[in-house]
Amino acid sequence: MTAPLQLLCGFHAVNARLKTAPASIVQLYVDATRRDARMQQLLARAAQAGVHPIAADAARLAGLAGGVRHQGVVARVQPLAQPRSLDALLDALEAQHGEPPLLLLLDGVTDPHNLGACLRAADGAGAHAVIAPRDRAASINATAARAASGAADTVPYFMVTNLARTMRALKERGIWITGAADAAEGTIYEADFCPPTAIALGAEGAGLRRLTRETCDALARIPMCGAVQSLNVSVACGVCLFEARRQRSR
Repeated sequence: MTAPLQLLCGFHAVNARLKTAPASIVQLYVDATRRDARMQQLLARAAQAGVHPIAADAARLAGLAGGVRHQGVVARVQPLAQPRSLDALLDALEAQHGEPPLLLLLDGVTDPHNLGACLRAADGAGAHAVIAPRDRAASINATAARAASGAADTVPYFMVTNLARTMRALKERGIWITGAADAAEGTIYEADFCPPTAIALGAEGAGLRRLTRETCDALARIPMCGAVQSLNVSVACGVCLFEARRQRSR
């Protein structure tokens, strides 16, 4: 059975797909009245990739985007092939004998904007996958894909039935799980993210759920020096993942 088409809105998401997989673009709609440099650059990239844009008015673009901010660019695309499962991804990483796995676990992140921003940070930091529970997590929709700026295509996103069970399975594979928690004694700068690692973050305010926190091998906090007590989860995600990247780049 053919997978349903996905929707990409905005310059970042559509440009990323034109760059990585232009053949997957079924239809590209653009604002017929927009002729600025940014649109001209996108049209030039589309022409180079052999994608023929369809001029559309504001009403049609709004209807296609379904309320998502589109900037005058909407594409209907075929979903890209992803690893069949988390185990398949980890088996492939092991067979490649490359960098140890770096995974991101999101517990209770239900805002698609935050999910997209986390995917974007994961892509930038070189994380191999993002994992979330099915029952308490945002899915990758047009809003998340736009916020991800193309990272929804490059970072595998696995939604699992039971996050704690998946964490235990990761630990059996030798992956050390560090949970971000404000009350932790040690900081992320004292943690070792060079071995096979998964970093777990909870939703802003609520943090990690009890079972998720207890299943972690260790907890670490982001040092806060100002008046605020916590960061948005996507910001915390970037801080933690890029600390891991800094350590692995030494």
